[in-house]
Amino acid sequence: MQTTKLFKHSVIATALTLGLAACGGDINLSSDNSVGDTHVTNPDTGTGTGTGGDTTALPGKANTALSTQVSNSLGYDVQVQVLDGQIEESTTLVASLSGKPVMYAVSGALEVGGSVAATQTRSTLKARDAANDVVLTIEPGAVLFGQSGSDYVVIHRDAKIMAEGTKANPIIMTSLQDVTGEATSAGQWGGLVILGNAPSNKCPSDGSDCSLQVEGTTEGAVFGGTDWEDDSGILKYVVVKYAGFEIAPDNELNGITFGGVGSGTTVDYIQVHANADDGVEFFGGAVNAKHLVLTGNKDDSVDWDNGYKGMLQHVYIAHADNAGEANRAIEADNDGSNPGKEPQSSPTISNMTIIGNNFDTPDKASEGIYLREGTAAKIFNTVITGSGEMGECLELEGGDTSSVTVDNANNGKTVMQSVIMACTNDENFKDAKAADGSVLLDLETWFTAEPSNQVLSSILIGSTGIPDANSPLIGAGQDASAQNAFFDVTDYVGALDGSDDWRDGWAFGFGGGVVTAPAEDETEGCPTGTAAITSVDGVKTTCQLSGTITSDLTLTAGNLYALNGAVFIGNDKADSATLTIEPGTTIYGRSGEDYLVISRDSKIEADGTQAAPITFTSSQDLTGAETGSGQWGGIVLLGNGVSNKCPTDDSACALQVEGVEEGAVFGGTDDTDNSGTLRYVVVKHAGYEIAPDNELNGITFGAVGSGTTVEYIQVHENADDGVEFFGGAVNAKYVVLTGNKDDSVDWDNGYTGKMQYVLVKHAENDGEANRAIEADNDGSTPNKVKQSNPTIANMTIIGNGFTATDKDSEGVYLREGTKAQLHNFVVTGGTGMGECFEIEGGASSVTVDQAIAGETVISNSVFACEENFKSAKDAGGTEILDTQDWVLNQNSDNSTAAGMSAVLDGIYTIDTTTPKDFAGDAFFDNADHIGAVSEDNDWTKNWTVGLED
Repeated sequence: MQTTKLFKHSVIATALTLGLAACGGDINLSSDNSVGDTHVTNPDTGTGTGTGGDTTALPGKANTALSTQVSNSLGYDVQVQVLDGQIEESTTLVASLSGKPVMYAVSGALEVGGSVAATQTRSTLKARDAANDVVLTIEPGAVLFGQSGSDYVVIHRDAKIMAEGTKANPIIMTSLQDVTGEATSAGQWGGLVILGNAPSNKCPSDGSDCSLQVEGTTEGAVFGGTDWEDDSGILKYVVVKYAGFEIAPDNELNGITFGGVGSGTTVDYIQVHANADDGVEFFGGAVNAKHLVLTGNKDDSVDWDNGYKGMLQHVYIAHADNAGEANRAIEADNDGSNPGKEPQSSPTISNMTIIGNNFDTPDKASEGIYLREGTAAKIFNTVITGSGEMGECLELEGGDTSSVTVDNANNGKTVMQSVIMACTNDENFKDAKAADGSVLLDLETWFTAEPSNQVLSSILIGSTGIPDANSPLIGAGQDASAQNAFFDVTDYVGALDGSDDWRDGWAFGFGGGVVTAPAEDETEGCPTGTAAITSVDGVKTTCQLSGTITSDLTLTAGNLYALNGAVFIGNDKADSATLTIEPGTTIYGRSGEDYLVISRDSKIEADGTQAAPITFTSSQDLTGAETGSGQWGGIVLLGNGVSNKCPTDDSACALQVEGVEEGAVFGGTDDTDNSGTLRYVVVKHAGYEIAPDNELNGITFGAVGSGTTVEYIQVHENADDGVEFFGGAVNAKYVVLTGNKDDSVDWDNGYTGKMQYVLVKHAENDGEANRAIEADNDGSTPNKVKQSNPTIANMTIIGNGFTATDKDSEGVYLREGTKAQLHNFVVTGGTGMGECFEIEGGASSVTVDQAIAGETVISNSVFACEENFKSAKDAGGTEILDTQDWVLNQNSDNSTAAGMSAVLDGIYTIDTTTPKDFAGDAFFDNADHIGAVSEDNDWTKNWTVGLED
């Protein structure tokens, strides 16, 4: 569908008074459309007021064709000036002239300074400072663009770039396609190269002058010297996009190249986005940088070589979405032929976030940090994470029989402190090995020997790297300023502290860094793929989702979204799509036939926050009508994990999920499958009864794999189960299940996931309820493999007095051959509650046999119910398991208590039972309490419903 585009420009400012007279100089300009070599000097503008956009007051050549093309694309009048050749005198690039926006087209190699031949000695160069001490000043909001891969900017030695944008008006260097609103991609122009006089270990060792050719540029672009504190100017609030043209195979330009740049240079608030080669590369030198955003770059995000000794802080690295091309977040070298060569690369980095993706090819993959070729590094307050398909997250290079890189780690030259590894790919570490395969360095042992380092499976950060208030990153860092006064004071791990998003408003993808804005959809603010309908609350724009959605779709927080019948994301293993839901978004159903299904190979990315959870609810909830369970359907996630209902003859598995129309199938062979993210998601008033005994659960997990992230979810007032797991191995943390009418947690058919911090609270006023946990393997073949055997820790169960002929409020019931590993439970309830722990008996009970054999375990738990245990009996009524004896004698830390008030204060645990030690299991925290919630860490606050204070 073609729509009229409405554009915005990030750089339009009020009319500028151009006080350029002090710069002096002459310029000979013509206003034709040719693009020949130009020796650019600054114009003498007299009073500097300009006259109606007189282009003779601007550097470069006016280009009518480009001006027309850009103006037509943007929808307002823009003057485009072409800059090429050499800038020989100090020059200012203004963002507008007499109120008219000005942009600059870079044509070929735009060289600032460097007019003296590189073959001349440095003493000769210094004698001709006037020729090379050129300053290119770029005003806030200015836009420079390249038209082809051969267009790039070089700041030569002794010259300077003074590109000092602002948060509101960053300086943007990008491609012509980006300016005109065409399709953008990496490599559409060259990039920015800055060359300085700081040392590199490639410089001659005989004391002769250093003049190293930089990669990716024309002959004569050289760097290197003896001045570690050399000053090449300022880069501040600068965004570089779609650069990195490949000059020759394996010789592309970086987004920003720093060749021998010294610490006198200021680099702060810069972004390189979608570069074909590295984001930033440092060839020697000692330039420092703060607030780096490196997103979607196709090769390494940060690369250093040949003696780089700078400092970096607040570095955010994210590989491209949707498995876009990527390599290492950091690829770090000293010298390939002489790894111990001095000066040795040894930068210091603090407060870095690395988020990898699932890109993987035979020659490269998305990876974390790779230290090699003798580099050292000091890394603090850093987190590395990424998808389950990501490559290794930390690696040090080995060698034939020894490795300088490994030696640096062993002798303290390389240091990692307050670093968190949170990769879910089972390859946080790749050991350094010799040529014969022997291990030179057990990297995990080296890493964990530092007490401040951690290996975690859950760090509670959103898709843009922002940590939640309950994230283990908050408060886990050290004060970086203790390392060097350059660093800001910090106490957190990662680039962001959870409250101040320093990227906001200037960086591309974070509300800034744009030349043109996306078209506004013509359906009254509803995203493409949805339809505008009458506002459900009379205020907010309301959009409807229907049918099968086969293209990626983002639901924005400003609207309300109605499910119209069964809404499928993708077809089964075909036409796959990702449904992204922004924090604070509300989705609702109007009847029991309205529900959401995430098909196999598709994903849901519902990534809310504590302050802005994502809500799925009923229309009654939005209109102020009376709410209750079963007012709409629910959410169904279907994955490729293993279910023991799958065929055993190697034929494809496609199991119909309960409660959903025909064709909603699940099952496969991949228990690490990834169906996306549910984080800070609340599901209310769902569970419509499709047919007797066939209701939808609040959230159904059909063979969902462990690559899926489930954290901070609540199901409230569901007519059937809160959550049910049909096979698979999905893990879940911070789960609240309140007022659900059937079981709160139900698993079946080979579920083997992990759960921690699970709060179950049956309905107030003895409202309808059944079991907190009803757990099965297989009814007809109880010991069928794959056998259900999840591990659950820190669960609080609060029952009520509901009782009926067919069900009542109970605690845990293990049956049909399930195993379970249960730890740190608090099970209690009000007067009249049924049994709190039971294992199924019967004529022959596999479930009992497994308990007796120690294959099912419960430990470090307390029971405070009127009927704590119900013994298992055979068909004739003979006791085959004294459940109380089994529970209390299998673990000395299991106990009973007099009642609810002895173990809980509201939802907070007050029982002092020692919790289980989970050291060695990256998923589980070592909690300092049993049960789900403590008063010191009430993770339920400010996002859940139905919990009393």
